[in-house]
Formats: sequence, C-alpha cells, structure tokens
Amino acid sequence: METEKIGFIGLGNMGHPMAKNLEKAGFPLSVYNRSPEKAEDFKEKSTVYTQIQDLIQNSSLIFTMLTDDHAATAVYEEILKSDISGKLFVDMSTISPQATSQLAGAVKIKQASFIDAPVAGSTMPAAEGTLIIMAGGEEKDLQRAMPYLEKLGKAVKHLGENGKGIAGKLSVNYFLSTIYQGLAETVLFSDKLGIERAAMMEIINESASGSGATKVKTPMLINNTYDPAFALDLMLKDILLAHNAGADSPLSKTLIETYQSAHDEGFGKDDVIGIINYLKK
Repeated sequence: METEKIGFIGLGNMGHPMAKNLEKAGFPLSVYNRSPEKAEDFKEKSTVYTQIQDLIQNSSLIFTMLTDDHAATAVYEEILKSDISGKLFVDMSTISPQATSQLAGAVKIKQASFIDAPVAGSTMPAAEGTLIIMAGGEEKDLQRAMPYLEKLGKAVKHLGENGKGIAGKLSVNYFLSTIYQGLAETVLFSDKLGIERAAMMEIINESASGSGATKVKTPMLINNTYDPAFALDLMLKDILLAHNAGADSPLSKTLIETYQSAHDEGFGKDDVIGIINYLKK
C-alpha cells in the first residue's frame, strides 16, 4: 500500500498530540493551525502551512480536529474552495449530527470522501495513541484511513454510515457527564462525613463503581487541582449537542442545569471534574 500524504488541521489540546503520533510514525505530514505558534514544534520533521488551501493541495488524506460546529464549518468552507477530488477527509471533531451531515454532503459533491471519526479519551490517551475511535462512513474509506487511525487509537469501531460516529461519541459523552457529576457529588458527600478523599477514591476505584473515568480523575480530586484534560465547557457543549439530538430525559435536564450554571459562575475552563467546585458552593 502506498503511503498517503497526510494533512492535519487543528492542533489544540487533542489535535496536537494526535498529529505528533502521526509524525512519530514517520508518515509524510503537513499541519495547519489558526494560531501558528501551536505548529512550531512540527517544523523540524513536518511541513507547516499558514494557509488551509496550501495544505489541501499537498495532501491526499486530511484529518480535522476542531472545537465546534462554527470552527468546523469555517474550516471546511476554506477546504471546499480547492479541488478536493479523490481526497479523503477524516473529521475527528465533536460537532452536531446536522453539521456532520452537511460537511459530508458538501465534500462528496466535490468527488471526495468523508468519515466522521470522533474519539473517546482525553489528552493523555491522545498522547499515548490509545483513543477509542468511533467511525461513520463507507467501509472502503475506513480501510483507506485505517493505517493512520491505528496510530491514534487502540480501537476503531465502525458504527455505520456518515453520522454514526458522532452519534456514538455524543452517547458516550452523555454517559460520562453523568459519571463526573455523580462522582463529584459522592466525593462531596464523603467529605461531609469526614472520609479522606484518598481513601474514598480507593474504595470507589476498587469497587464495582470504579471505572477508567473515575481512576483518571482521582489525582485531581485528591490534589484538588483541576488543570483541564477535558474542559468543563467542552462537556457542556456535548451535553447540549446530545440534548438537541434527542437525549431529552429527566437526568439530561439536571445535567444541563448543573454544567451550564458551573460555566456561568466561571468554572468552564477547569477540567470537567472541576464541577465539584461549583457543587460545593
């Protein structure tokens, strides 16, 4: 199999380590980021572009990892100005199902291919290449992307046609939002009863209630520091996307109220488990 010329657009907290894993694997890589300083450490081994259309012209398979609908739409508007025939776009952003459908349709009209491939995992799995990738698109396109996706994640789940990848991501993040609020409330309750956090987290993690989600947040809760691996504002965005896509239950209303209030009171830039600081007020 001939190696593709890879492009990567979006070098934020997740995109940067993901693109680095492709670079470390030795693939021909070009990168673009709206804030060019985030691309500085790619200049030695990869090609850094300051214009999206230049990257598109010199890449055959392009990854995008963008913040929200607005950012993704703006980037793809630039992409669609180029001749993209025969190219494959792999969007790993967490955006709305509507935006995903619109982007996929616009790309296909110009004789290119599109996979929505959002990920489960935060900055550490992104750096380690152990993300779980949920893919929506045609099987032939997924097989074309697979050698590169395998450098980004420990598992790639093909869930069906375009839109199914983002559907899987919104579902799993909805569940995570319930875990993190529940964990924060539980720790505050045990604090009130006089149990040390380290002891409480050990009990949680070694019991049936423990999970990868509780274990990864344990150091933050014990040290009471909440530097963002996955920001609370991003979880709020995903809860709202899930709600708009049909997650309309009594619990969803509670989650929206809590995370929105935490954002409104200035906790949005903290890690998602920093919801505990809002709840204890």
